[in-house]
Amino acid sequence: MLPKVNQILFLQVASADEAESRISYKSRIADERETDLLIEVPLNEENGRLKKLYLGDELSAFYLNENGVKHYFNSHVIGFKDDVVRLVSIRKPGLDQISKIQRRSFLRVSAELEMAVKLTEQLKFLVHTDDVGGGGISFLTDGKWQAHTGDKLECWLLIPYKNGSLDHAQFTCEVVRVQPLESGRVQVMSKFVQISDSERQRIIRFCFERQLESRKQ
Repeated sequence: MLPKVNQILFLQVASADEAESRISYKSRIADERETDLLIEVPLNEENGRLKKLYLGDELSAFYLNENGVKHYFNSHVIGFKDDVVRLVSIRKPGLDQISKIQRRSFLRVSAELEMAVKLTEQLKFLVHTDDVGGGGISFLTDGKWQAHTGDKLECWLLIPYKNGSLDHAQFTCEVVRVQPLESGRVQVMSKFVQISDSERQRIIRFCFERQLESRKQ
């Protein structure tokens, strides 16, 4: 059973912050098109606040059928439409992508990509990513580079595509968690706070290519 117009969706939004990624939102499907669903801006039922979504945000969703059975699917934001109210366009799932079992595998892929990081005017360094996604990125660094929760980082990410071409994505991210590792290195998890749609799309393209490659193996 595919989701229908006027059906209520219950959503979670991917985030490098585990607590944030567990927050549940409620939305309504306002319209349906060939490849996407138009939903209302999601509402946090606990505090009544609307959740602002960005292009590329990864979503885990479920809805209930007439018998009260939960149906889960993963999606991501692909655009917006300003009607009487602002609507969010998300990728429509196929029948084979809907399950009665929850699968919160967001479009985040493991990847060791080179990235330049600017923490302050005086502190700039190179790192390698641990994983990347449409909503954020994590990277590994030596303990000598001190990053703290809440720090804003200016980043330049080198993106290699399957066809051999190289691209760059520039963005500002906020550190949401710093995790020391047994190896002595530090894993820094962050979420995007300032990134253009075109830059985010470059990262999402890389993630899709990497995901397709892993499925073929």
